[in-house]
Amino acid sequence: MSKLVIVAIGGNSLVRDNGRDTIQDQYEAVRETVVNIADMVQEGYKVVVTHGNGPQVGFAMQRVEIANEVRGMPTIPLVNCVADTQGGIGYQIQQALTNEFAKRGIKKKVASVITQVEVSKDDPNFLNPTKPVGSFFTVEQAEVMKTEHPDWIMIEDSGRGYRRVVPSPKPIDIVEKDAIKSLIDADYVVIAVGGGGIPVVKTGDNTYDGIDAVIDKDFATSLLAEQVQAETLIITTGVSRVCINFGKPDQKALEKITVEETKQYIAENHFAPGSMLPKIEASLNFLDNNGSRVIITNPESLKDAMNEKAGTHIIKA
Repeated sequence: MSKLVIVAIGGNSLVRDNGRDTIQDQYEAVRETVVNIADMVQEGYKVVVTHGNGPQVGFAMQRVEIANEVRGMPTIPLVNCVADTQGGIGYQIQQALTNEFAKRGIKKKVASVITQVEVSKDDPNFLNPTKPVGSFFTVEQAEVMKTEHPDWIMIEDSGRGYRRVVPSPKPIDIVEKDAIKSLIDADYVVIAVGGGGIPVVKTGDNTYDGIDAVIDKDFATSLLAEQVQAETLIITTGVSRVCINFGKPDQKALEKITVEETKQYIAENHFAPGSMLPKIEASLNFLDNNGSRVIITNPESLKDAMNEKAGTHIIKA
């Protein structure tokens, strides 16, 4: 049986900069990314793709606000913006992968699953929002945004600028996990838990309500990987390898590290909250729940990373 790999694509990797953020620009980035995923499929791996949506949700929320202010259009809840972007990005990945497989003569089908992810309404993050969404702003722009939107909370994000943050509760369960498993067993490449999944809270036996939040896609991906019993979790980011002492003269890229070493680096505050830290914590969650290995790398290094020629590899011992 082919080994199952879960690949998480960052939402920021699909929006390269503020000057290239149209839907067509995003699709070009998706097309480049799926070439690397197709390489993995061609090597015989079963693949599930997840993706982030931080910038895309931010854009959607801005459109809603502008449309309401200018034309009086009804507002759209954040949870619906998450669902909308999940569908839109999933469509692009699905089409790009289908076309890439056709070009290579690979007989594989692709399916996107609109995925709800259960959270707790008592999660403390609803009182202390931490999830960055939308564009990066300079400190001057951030001050203007806070003046125009007094209810917004802005934080500095990894030295790249300021971003709005919204609630990001921890995922508890993937509602559509059985459907995803069935598609994997039927040899589909599956796109699931887009944007961390559509956040819902349980209201009874098999009943749910949506709730305004954005779930971190790495934690949701880790949970999905655990529930579908994947062997490998790959989290893509903007760098080929994770670094300690990031941005300092003694910066060091990590090739292979154990769980214990990783925990020590966390204790030493090497990983930025809201950026690399959630990826590292999600990696440890997966390894603590019978996962075999985690690879963190950039999309263009996926093939080499699978062959241990690139990326940061986190192992149990």
